[in-house]
Amino acid sequence: MQRQRGLTLLELLVVLAIIGFAMAGVSLSLRDSSQTQLEREAQRLVAVLEAARGQSRTSGIPLIWQTTPDGFVIRPAQTPAANSPSSVAPRSEVWLAAGTQALASNVVVLGPEPILTPARITLSVSSPNTLTQGVKQLTIGTDGLRPFQVMP
Repeated sequence: MQRQRGLTLLELLVVLAIIGFAMAGVSLSLRDSSQTQLEREAQRLVAVLEAARGQSRTSGIPLIWQTTPDGFVIRPAQTPAANSPSSVAPRSEVWLAAGTQALASNVVVLGPEPILTPARITLSVSSPNTLTQGVKQLTIGTDGLRPFQVMP
């Protein structure tokens, strides 16, 4: 009787299943790096700023973006009258990643004019990991004409 060499289909499927489970476990156990968290925060802030800019243009009420100790707030530039039907409620947000901070030279005024004052916001996140110590930074800005974007 001749002996066959190689693997059977069942053995090959079992090995592939074990490799698949191992890869899934490794990918789920990896945590986001601080740079990835910072990029995610920057993209989120760009989206929020552009949404607030659009809301300001449609409502005709200028909005102000301002940092808070654990996030930021977007509020009307003036305190609206209590009976004003077109008042915009303040919106508070917290950072998704712990250790994130924003630094702006001053408050950022959003609209309602199509041209804004040029603005820059620097986001930073401090890494608690001892292997990648240091502070990572990204700058978000606009020249007043274009939408907010992550600056190179």
